[in-house]
Amino acid sequence: MSEENGKVRKAFYIEEELLVQADSLLRQADVRSRNEFLNQALKFYIGYLTSEKIENYMLSTISSVMHATVKDSENRMARAMYKLAVEVSKLSHVTAYGHEVEEETLRKLQAKCAEEVKRINGAVKFEDAYRYQNR
Repeated sequence: MSEENGKVRKAFYIEEELLVQADSLLRQADVRSRNEFLNQALKFYIGYLTSEKIENYMLSTISSVMHATVKDSENRMARAMYKLAVEVSKLSHVTAYGHEVEEETLRKLQAKCAEEVKRINGAVKFEDAYRYQNR
């Protein structure tokens, strides 16, 4: 079999209905022959199958990168929260050491602070507490 422009002659079977459909679409596909139509159709289908594999690979790659990023952020936030808890503990001990506060007053303060933090969505400002205490 001779090669012509990198093409080889091969025999294959095709369903009659597919051949009729292909013939009716030659003009729409902007091709002059069944051969050109089949070459374009095969290239398209091969591209489709290849892109599907690439898409699956990319989705799994992106997923693993996102998972690692979230895990890293989670670890950083946990370390920051630990450091913050240590600082709050130090402040609590220094404050408790320097002031004699009755347990009932402490319980009321706990309830007030919990309500305040909930109301302001955790955005606590020293200036606001200072103004409240000195009004």
